Amino acid sequence: MIVDNDLLSIQHARITAENAFEAQKLLAGFTQDRLDAVVSAMGKAVTEQAEELAVMAHEETDCGSWRDKLTQIRFVCGDVLDALLRLRCVGVLAEDPEKKLMDIGVPVGVIASLAPVANPIAAAAHQALMAVKAGNAIVFSPHPRAARSTARVVALMAEAAQAAGLPEGCLACLEPACRSGARELMRHKNVALIVNTGVPSLLNEAREAGKPLIYAGIGQGPAFIERTADIARAARDIVRSKTFDNGMAPAAEQSVVVDACVIDTVREALRAEGCHFMTPDERRRLGEVIAACGSAGPGVLGMSAENLARRAGIAVPEGTRLLVALREYVNENDPFSGEIMAPVLSLYVERDWRHACAKCIEVLLHDHKGHTLVIHSRDEAVIRQFALKKPVGRLLVNTPATFGALGMTTNLTPSVTLGSGSAGFGITSDNVSPLHFIYTRKVGYGVRQAPVPEGGNAPSPADDRPLDARAVRALFGNLVDILDRVPTD
Repeated sequence: MIVDNDLLSIQHARITAENAFEAQKLLAGFTQDRLDAVVSAMGKAVTEQAEELAVMAHEETDCGSWRDKLTQIRFVCGDVLDALLRLRCVGVLAEDPEKKLMDIGVPVGVIASLAPVANPIAAAAHQALMAVKAGNAIVFSPHPRAARSTARVVALMAEAAQAAGLPEGCLACLEPACRSGARELMRHKNVALIVNTGVPSLLNEAREAGKPLIYAGIGQGPAFIERTADIARAARDIVRSKTFDNGMAPAAEQSVVVDACVIDTVREALRAEGCHFMTPDERRRLGEVIAACGSAGPGVLGMSAENLARRAGIAVPEGTRLLVALREYVNENDPFSGEIMAPVLSLYVERDWRHACAKCIEVLLHDHKGHTLVIHSRDEAVIRQFALKKPVGRLLVNTPATFGALGMTTNLTPSVTLGSGSAGFGITSDNVSPLHFIYTRKVGYGVRQAPVPEGGNAPSPADDRPLDARAVRALFGNLVDILDRVPTD
């Protein structure tokens, strides 16, 4: 029997979107306390299976580190969930009795989520928690390389949520996972919002669907090491960040820009952390592998530094954690100028912070513009200049990019869904929270009389008398005749 997976996926997209639409009508009547109870049950279910889910995702995708995936899952079901539960998303959000104003939180409806291959469990769990917290239904379109693990975590959450009262159909996952189904889901009339979590191959289709879009990509993030930085700490932060999950975290550094006067110290510090500085021939060999496989393709995505080196025929010291390519220019034809979702860094040397500033802007505008920038410095004046002048969604100071952007080591909103709106790829550059999954209804009471038109007179008491039939007919024409024939009983 011949099975057309494209047609099956399209059909399933239509069915799940319609079911989600009907189920969300029921969910929209839930109070915030009732929604929170459901969300807590979902988080508990994922926590109990966290290690099994992390291993499953690693084995299915064959990339990254299952231990680092486990860290992300526990972060979502711990710090992120705690932050979610403190929010109010539906009902009365704010009230000002003096000004007679009120804000009402309203769910957007049905959300379509394009789930990634990089961190499928953490991403799907986070978005499901946010969606339900805000009273929405959500349908996931998993990446084909992570279809089983994405479907597993969605089914696990749906079972726990329905036991806690969630209407059936509010959480769903497309099967089979096909591009045709994803496209149909995004275009479906019942879908109100699209969340694309690092699936650039479907970015154009998401934008063409004509719906509000949150794009949470990886980003081309540079880290600047300025001359006043704690260089040993900066090197340690960068290597820990870029090697986490083998370079697949949303905001991981893609390049390092170094103040020329401290380059020797920086090189020594990076070597001490397990970095290998490639020779020109080694750069050529690895560049050929990246060009052949794609910077986020199988064979590069989430591979360890030692496995990448072996694939490129490069001999590296045992325990090498990160491969570094010295570069001078950002070049469209240079594979090291773009984002690489693996433990590989390009390194640029600039003679002072002003030239470093220009280089960072050049890097940011080259590929997946304006996601995240890190500066390692103790000079507050330089830090402020970077904050004021960089075309970037988030600036992190003296912290590992991966953990700082997620809110692990900073006070940014805890989130594994990082908006890339500063690049024009979506409606926000924030750390995404449930407040991005609602709209706010404004309520305003009348507190002043309407103004009198200039040159006009205020209406006199005589003007309040009812219009006679002739005046009404002159104003509304045949409408009176039509209304006269309408039965009144």
